[in-house]
Amino acid sequence: MKLIELKNISKVYDLGKPNELRAIDNISLEVASGEFVSIMGVSGSGKSTLMNIIGFLDRPTSGEYIFEGMRVNEKSRAELVHHRRDKIGFVFQDFNLLPRLSALSNVELPLIYKGLRPKIRREKAKHFLQQVGLEKRMKHKPSELSGGELQRVAIARALVNDPAVILADEPTGNLDRKSGQEIMNILEKLNQQGTTIIVVTHDPDIATRAKRTIKLEDGRIV
Repeated sequence: MKLIELKNISKVYDLGKPNELRAIDNISLEVASGEFVSIMGVSGSGKSTLMNIIGFLDRPTSGEYIFEGMRVNEKSRAELVHHRRDKIGFVFQDFNLLPRLSALSNVELPLIYKGLRPKIRREKAKHFLQQVGLEKRMKHKPSELSGGELQRVAIARALVNDPAVILADEPTGNLDRKSGQEIMNILEKLNQQGTTIIVVTHDPDIATRAKRTIKLEDGRIV
């Protein structure tokens, strides 16, 4: 089943006449439900812009985006906020955790915005922290966790809303090699359980862990 379908997507930034920056240039691609895909390219190739479009964080200048049969172009900004919360799980290079909250409270956050009762959201957060091997570190704050553990918390937080897809932007970028491989092992296992995963990376070793690699250069698929 098609989960994501991009048709002739471009993203152009107007830098003042006659200059423009074409970050994404006429890209068409499909991602099926349950796939594990990597988007690979050097800095400036357009991979993060593409991820932002896929994750409803940015709109294309032209082209059509269909997500689970929904025509994204036709949705308002408020509607996309709702769909992003429910359908997309984000994992970022710098973790984006709140420093004053425990691992458990960080994972609970998306469920608070969703309006779940405290007992239900706490049980869900515990379940996903257990899934990433942090059952003994739930009460620790980010300053008390290693880089690999911080990224595990971020993965648990991304999973807690049962999203249709996990978007991981350079998820191993701030980690040593061993921790990075452990994070990829977790993503691989989640994919084997049926989770759709898209990893954005500049690292060929990380890209090869996916089942399919899309290479970008100057905003185009090569």
